[in-house]
Amino acid sequence: MNYFELFSLTPSFDIDTALLADRYHELQRAVHPDKFANSSEQDKRIAVQRTAQVNDGFSTLKNPLSRAEHILALAGIDLSHESTTVKDTQFLMQQMEWRESLEDIAHCEDPDAMIAELYDSFNEYSDSISQNLAGLLLSHSESDLASAADLIRKLKFMAKLQVELERIEDAQFD
Repeated sequence: MNYFELFSLTPSFDIDTALLADRYHELQRAVHPDKFANSSEQDKRIAVQRTAQVNDGFSTLKNPLSRAEHILALAGIDLSHESTTVKDTQFLMQQMEWRESLEDIAHCEDPDAMIAELYDSFNEYSDSISQNLAGLLLSHSESDLASAADLIRKLKFMAKLQVELERIEDAQFD
């Protein structure tokens, strides 16, 4: 299913999230199962299915990473179950540095400063990837879409690092 069509949005990495939320609420009101309480069983089932589609579409499109994956899936590139790794050696070296920094937090003199520095580093890198990704996803070129897939893989890794950093930060307060 094309969630952009469902929400009457132009397929793009950069979307108006306020408009997305408005359309979500409109669709929810239109297909909510309570509106079909006195309808046939088939109509009730369809309403439940449509509600699920609207909910899935909203959660997919509101998250930039899943939105990017959806755009690629619409172009025939499905990353959801793949195990391909990033082959960019510079990125792999940066990964190793970030991993070492995560391990060093517990042993450093000022863990709060190190955590803040890592958040900044992760956000800066993710933002630069996202800027490049937006343009690539607008293209219909196979090579641009392949490059977009590599950037999405990097963003997935960055999301995992972010979660790990959050876990370490929470442990600092326990």
